[in-house]
Amino acid sequence: MPKLTVEGYGTFEVPAGKRLVLALTEDAGVDQLHACGGNCRCTTCRVEFVAGEPTTMTQAEKDKLAERDLTGVRLSCQIHVGDDMTVRAISRLEGSGRADAGGAPEPDIHPEPVWVAKG
Repeated sequence: MPKLTVEGYGTFEVPAGKRLVLALTEDAGVDQLHACGGNCRCTTCRVEFVAGEPTTMTQAEKDKLAERDLTGVRLSCQIHVGDDMTVRAISRLEGSGRADAGGAPEPDIHPEPVWVAKG
């Protein structure tokens, strides 16, 4: 199983293919935001990669990051854990002023992923 290291939280074994947003909340216990429920509409599920950043992304993620003019971050709702990775959880419920983290993301990536090269 791949290892997910979250700075300040530890290292966790995560089933291959699990959505990163779910691995953060369920396996690592991070209060990760996902206001739109993991549907690539809001960008609140942002993370910074320290190591092991995937070389592909969904077209929806690429478009949303460009629309919001965001660089140096990825959307955890659009990433599968496939290999060992280290991330910094930068978008958390604590200190956000939000009532909750958002609706529970489904196990599958939404919208239906079209994979493209990162960058």
